[in-house]
Amino acid sequence: MPPFHIINGRNVEAVISSSRNQLVDWVKEAYLLHAGGASVNPDSYFLNFPQKPGTRIIALPAFLGGDYGAAGIKWVSSFPSNIERNIPRASATLILNDYETGYPFAFLEASRISAARTAASAVLGAEELTGSRSARTVSVIGAGVIARTVVDFFEAREWSVDKFLIHDRKAQYMESLARYVNSSTPYHSDTRSSLESAISGSDVVVLTTTAGTPHITQPGAFSNGQVVLNISLRDIGPEIVAASHNVLDDVDHCLKANTSPHLAEQLLGHRDFIDGSLPELMTRKIEVGEDKPKIFSPFGLGVLDLAVGLNVYRAAVERGLSTELADFFGDLTRWP
Repeated sequence: MPPFHIINGRNVEAVISSSRNQLVDWVKEAYLLHAGGASVNPDSYFLNFPQKPGTRIIALPAFLGGDYGAAGIKWVSSFPSNIERNIPRASATLILNDYETGYPFAFLEASRISAARTAASAVLGAEELTGSRSARTVSVIGAGVIARTVVDFFEAREWSVDKFLIHDRKAQYMESLARYVNSSTPYHSDTRSSLESAISGSDVVVLTTTAGTPHITQPGAFSNGQVVLNISLRDIGPEIVAASHNVLDDVDHCLKANTSPHLAEQLLGHRDFIDGSLPELMTRKIEVGEDKPKIFSPFGLGVLDLAVGLNVYRAAVERGLSTELADFFGDLTRWP
């Protein structure tokens, strides 16, 4: 049985920051394994708090086969009021379990894993929907941790971007992200005070807000051929979704919890507005035209956390960045 390892957030980030380009390939591999049936990815379980509306903790159990052969569970919380305390909205942990014995063998700080796999999935979707790694303008709506992480992954994948346009309802967040882009990346950025001016004419729109209900509802908000990365899942009105091309990371998973695609399904009573999944796009089983906006909605799968977490675990152990607890389980002898 492997020894038990703990990997803290600082060391998780050390591995991720040196592996972003490769991390997108880990996510791509996980998607393809999942599409090929080499995974178990149950529905996420939402723990809601009646006295604290808008907050939740989500459990994402999963198994990933192939060269991974491990199971695990991510336990991720979302408490929007944290931003008033100047701490991130989300926190997370990841437990990895051995497939042979079921015993856990690693415990990782996972907010960085969660942000990284989300950003990697989004940038992968952008690459598949644009057929390139270039854009004149990329608009980022919502200027939090996920937004910054997405910019980092655009850089890691060596995207050519003339300018990032940043919009957030809170000017200080918008300006902070713009400063980060201008000072810490090779890109240039400007802020936009209105949502409409940020979106209009942009090649790629990245939605990373904390919106619980749609606020982009004006017909024609997105133009034909415009790529929309619907990361936060609930910004877009169902009528706009219904009038667009739609690629989801996993159709059944995404059509729940009142996501924008789920609202469109409820509105229309069918799923015909969905073109297919990201793995189908990657393997050219589907094609998406330029005659409508192109929306990618990633619900976020536990198998992605497993793929990233297992690779981070292996690298951390190899680089001496983990803490080993040899006696974590105490006595492992079944009979005295």
